[in-house]
Amino acid sequence: MSRVASNPHLILLHAPTVYDFRKYPIMFGPIADGVPSTPLFEMYPIGFFSIVEHLERNGIGVRIINVAVRMLGNDGFDPEKMIRRLKPMAFGIDLHWLAHAQGSLEVAKLCKKYHPSIPVIFGGFSATYFHEEVIRYPEVDFIIRGDSAEEPLLQLMKAIVHHSYSTISTLPNLVWKDGSGKVHVNPLTHVPTELNEFSNNYLPVFKSALKYRDVGSLSPWKGWSSHEWLDYPITPVITCRGCIHNCTFCGGSRNALAVYCNRKKPAFRDPHLIAEDILKITRYTKAPIFVIGDLLQPGEEYAYTVLGILKKAEFKNHLVFELFNAAPKDYFELMAESVENFNFELSPDSHDERIRVIEGKRYTNEEIEQNIGWALDSGCNRFDFFFMIGLPFQTRESVMETVDWSGYLMEKFGTRVVPFILPYSPFLDPGCILYEHPEKFGYKILFNTFEDHRKALLSPSWKYALNYETEWMTRDEIVDCTYRAGLRLNKLKMEYGLIDSTSFKRTEERIKRAIELTTVIDEIKEINDESVQRERLMHLKPEFDMMLNAVINEKMQMGWPAAKRNLRFLPLIKAAIVEYFK
Repeated sequence: MSRVASNPHLILLHAPTVYDFRKYPIMFGPIADGVPSTPLFEMYPIGFFSIVEHLERNGIGVRIINVAVRMLGNDGFDPEKMIRRLKPMAFGIDLHWLAHAQGSLEVAKLCKKYHPSIPVIFGGFSATYFHEEVIRYPEVDFIIRGDSAEEPLLQLMKAIVHHSYSTISTLPNLVWKDGSGKVHVNPLTHVPTELNEFSNNYLPVFKSALKYRDVGSLSPWKGWSSHEWLDYPITPVITCRGCIHNCTFCGGSRNALAVYCNRKKPAFRDPHLIAEDILKITRYTKAPIFVIGDLLQPGEEYAYTVLGILKKAEFKNHLVFELFNAAPKDYFELMAESVENFNFELSPDSHDERIRVIEGKRYTNEEIEQNIGWALDSGCNRFDFFFMIGLPFQTRESVMETVDWSGYLMEKFGTRVVPFILPYSPFLDPGCILYEHPEKFGYKILFNTFEDHRKALLSPSWKYALNYETEWMTRDEIVDCTYRAGLRLNKLKMEYGLIDSTSFKRTEERIKRAIELTTVIDEIKEINDESVQRERLMHLKPEFDMMLNAVINEKMQMGWPAAKRNLRFLPLIKAAIVEYFK
């Protein structure tokens, strides 16, 4: 029993976008309308899974606490009180997405307030990119740079546990401060070339949750409407780190990762292990499984190997596959032979092929339509498309033409084609080509430092948090265009049978009110008295909070078919217990 109740060596904390969102009057807008989470981005990075697995396997106890989910799910939950009671040997806080610039630091401050002698470790893409700035905050002791923190973090935790700090200067990827406060940046040399050491499944994390009696913190997002996460535990399977593509807007592109993560080429997980990961997950859940990364990236043989293994198994889970490029016809045919319930996602971003080429995507509209036809003819359950606002050469007129093209696709292919349109928000990724070379592509970068971005997240409207404008659209125009496009697409979805009239009216009313509130916030911002500003914004906060789940795209439109009670607790608990007592 003492083993169960013991304190972990490391506690991983996931913060909300804005730590005390309960008190700040912020209209986050549609910045999370394309992902399962709310704009508080309560979904912790998938890297938590592999960190728990690697450290626990090597004798370092790890517990995950999703502070964001706990705060969202219970108004009475007091994160400060909880943090005060914790007694690990180190805290780990993810700063992967820049949207957590404010929340991550505030949680770190709480850790230092009550545990000044316990080290606080940061990691993730944004911590890596801004490491020279982030390490200078007094609440941050260490940063693990790069896209693969597992082994450097293990070495650091061993040094902390055994008080062998003399080794810190030799640890790869580590940024640290010595006793005098001087910053040291160790070489970023740990960049794995394969991903075969870590699995893609619930077991290590669930085992940790049982060990520390905190199954509630397993949840990677709050859920929505009738789909809370435990009812709908969609699970990711990651196929690679890095990318062969070089999309200009992506902070995870080939060039971006080469610059700030020292990753010269992608690391792919063995295809046999990918198939094994998927099949393991089907033993514990009936919910959808999202395969992250186009299986065709390393070549057709890789993809066909995965599908060949899946073909020999029987399972009902819906699998969701990404496409980064147009795929050959036989890929869809083999998919149909191998997976009973399959779905696809593609992000053309614009109907305009010229814009797409500038982004780094060279497939044509004709190829897109071919792929839709082949996929649906093969039995694809649904084909999701994501379009973006804020692209090079994109005007307001171009955005509306993209929406109309979405309507054309729905009319031609039916209700299994599901389009979404989203603003590129809240931030253009630091490290991406557009951010690093803005003038070349017609961009103006408004925030350059980490502190700029941290402060921007406290703005009363998502418009003031956008860190860019383009030659073709100002921030005001990007926001207005987003809402106008949302209204038009919402109407088209009803016309073509994707949503019913009730959903249509609900979304239309929400978007129209968001437009009105944007104007009201602009007027309040003109008031010189900050106390009056805050008072009037606080009066609007209940309305802001009503839009946390969605603005232009309802979350339920993103769900794949699945019954409730999808997590098979009994086999999961049995497997965790067996693993625990090995």
